[in-house]
Amino acid sequence: MAPINWTPKFAKTPPPIKDAQLSYPSSNILLVTLNRPKALNCINSNGHAELHDVWQWMDEEPGLSVGIITGNGRAFCAGADLKEWDTQHKSSSPRPMPASGFGALSRRTGLKPVIAAVNGICFGGGCEIIINCDMVLASPTATFALPEVKRGVVAIAGALPRLVRTIGRPRAMEMALTGRVVPAKEAAEWGLINKVVDDVVGGAVELAKLIAENSPDAVIVSREGVKIGWEGVGAEEGTRLWQELWYPRLLAGDNMREGVNAFVEKRQPKWKASKL
Repeated sequence: MAPINWTPKFAKTPPPIKDAQLSYPSSNILLVTLNRPKALNCINSNGHAELHDVWQWMDEEPGLSVGIITGNGRAFCAGADLKEWDTQHKSSSPRPMPASGFGALSRRTGLKPVIAAVNGICFGGGCEIIINCDMVLASPTATFALPEVKRGVVAIAGALPRLVRTIGRPRAMEMALTGRVVPAKEAAEWGLINKVVDDVVGGAVELAKLIAENSPDAVIVSREGVKIGWEGVGAEEGTRLWQELWYPRLLAGDNMREGVNAFVEKRQPKWKASKL
């Protein structure tokens, strides 16, 4: 794992967080480590609220370009805290899920990319998180499953309609209807994850650094272009929407001009924090 010893200065103080740890592998990369190892990093209502604040802060913080999420212990995330879920559903006033969904990623509308570094068990809501992340790396021992059908519930955090676009109908049906465990190697072959690496956090950091080297504006706008297609919009309509909504913002910013000027002047570009 890459050393994590950078203490950057931020425009706004990071939000307080209890059920995860925040660290910074470099000045512009945020690493979020789920930290309930005894509970296999199951996320409770407090955890969802905390993560919502964290990802929102990352999007608003000019010095951060990329986020990474991983887990402490033998699990990435084994899903929802079912003990709390059972208690809350017997309550007359259960705590609502944030609009950004499970782990504040399953229905997140944020701008900056998030990479999942799956270190172990990735079940239920944890699997829904990685389906909705932008890229996924996994350790050789990582395992993936949507076991909701085995408990009489369903995956409602946005994974099912998106999963079919990622790995295709037959494989999506297999995961959703059987609940079987898919090992990392098979998940990579299916296209559910990018690749399997021994040092999963270190690999995610290196990938994040490649992204962070680029224009923050261009990264955000390119990500939106891919998302439009992934969300099921046709190619022609998606291109039109992207050009009308996002390309003008790119043109109006400083980083596009800087990138072109740097190329002409044969130097490294000096990016400014995105204002998108």
